[in-house]
Amino acid sequence: MRLRFLHNPLFLPLVVLLSYVLASTAFSLAGAAHDPGIGADGGPTLPWPRIVEFPLSSDPSAVSDDGEQAKLLSSSSSCGGSGAEEEGEELRLRCDSWRVAGEANNLSPWRTVPGQCAGHVEAYMLGRAYQFDLEMAAQEAAAYARRVQLTGDGRDAWVFDIDETLLSNLPYYADHRYGSEIFDWQLFDNWVEKAVAPAIESSLKLYHELLELGFKIILLTGRSEGHRSYTVDNLRKAGLHSWEKLVLSPFSQMHLVLHISCCSRPAPGVDDRGKPATVYKSEKRGEMVSEGYRILGNSGDQWSDLLGSSIGARSFKLPNPMYYIP
Repeated sequence: MRLRFLHNPLFLPLVVLLSYVLASTAFSLAGAAHDPGIGADGGPTLPWPRIVEFPLSSDPSAVSDDGEQAKLLSSSSSCGGSGAEEEGEELRLRCDSWRVAGEANNLSPWRTVPGQCAGHVEAYMLGRAYQFDLEMAAQEAAAYARRVQLTGDGRDAWVFDIDETLLSNLPYYADHRYGSEIFDWQLFDNWVEKAVAPAIESSLKLYHELLELGFKIILLTGRSEGHRSYTVDNLRKAGLHSWEKLVLSPFSQMHLVLHISCCSRPAPGVDDRGKPATVYKSEKRGEMVSEGYRILGNSGDQWSDLLGSSIGARSFKLPNPMYYIP
C-alpha cells in the first residue's frame, strides 16, 4: 500500500524533471565560478565559446614565424595524421582564396606574397594550372579578335604589356621565392639587362595571330627608356617582332612595387615624375587615341595595365600572383 505511488503514471516524469533541475543548478553554480562569461554579480558579460582552439603547432617558433609555419603546414601530409592533413588542406584553400582575390582585384595593395602561401604560389607558377590560365586568356582574346571587323586603315590597335604578359620573368622570380621577398628593382634591372626572358607561349601565339588578322600591335610597358635596347633585343630573341610602337617609361614602373603600395617616400632612383602605373598607362593610351588609334584589345597581367581611361573595347587579364603594381 505504501509503494502504491510508484504505480502512479506521473511518478517517472516527475523524477526525470527533478533530476534535470538539480543537475542544471549544479552546472550553473560551477560555471559561475569558472566561466568568464558570467560576471561576479551573476549577470552576463562577453560570450564564452566552449570550443577549444589549438595552435597550429606545439612549437611556439613555428607559430610566430610565417615562413616556418608555411613549411610545417605544407609538409603536414607526410606526417600521417588526419589533423595535420586537414590543416594542410585548410591552408591550401586559404591561399587559393588569396590568389583568386588578387586576380579579382579585391586585395588591398600588397608588397609580398604571404609567407604561408609561398609554397602555394610556387606550385601554381610551376604547375599546369598557371599554364591553363594563360592559355584560357589567350584563347578568349583570340576568339574575340576573330570577330572584330577591322577598318583596314592601319589604326585598329591591340595594346600589350610586356612583363608576365609577353615575356616571362619566372627564371628571375625562381631565385627570389616567387614574390615572397621584398622587390629589389636593382636586381630586377640587372635581370632585364641580360635580355634572356623567354616568351609566354600562349601569348606569343596570340601575338602572331593578331598580326595576321591585321591588328597594329602597341607595346606599353613600365620598363624604363634606358632599357629600350635590352627590351628590343629580348623581344626579338623570344620571337616577337613587327610591332607598331614600343612605349617605355622615363623611369621603371617596376620600382613602384617597392614603395607606392605601402610607403609615402619614393625609393632611391625614382625621380619626382614617378606616378602610379594606372595613371601612366592611361595617359599613354590617351595619346594613342588622340593619334587616331582605336584600342580594340588590351592584354596585361596587372590591373594597372587595364584600368583607368582609354581602356579600349576589351581587356584580358593574365594571371600573376607574384607581385602587384598600382
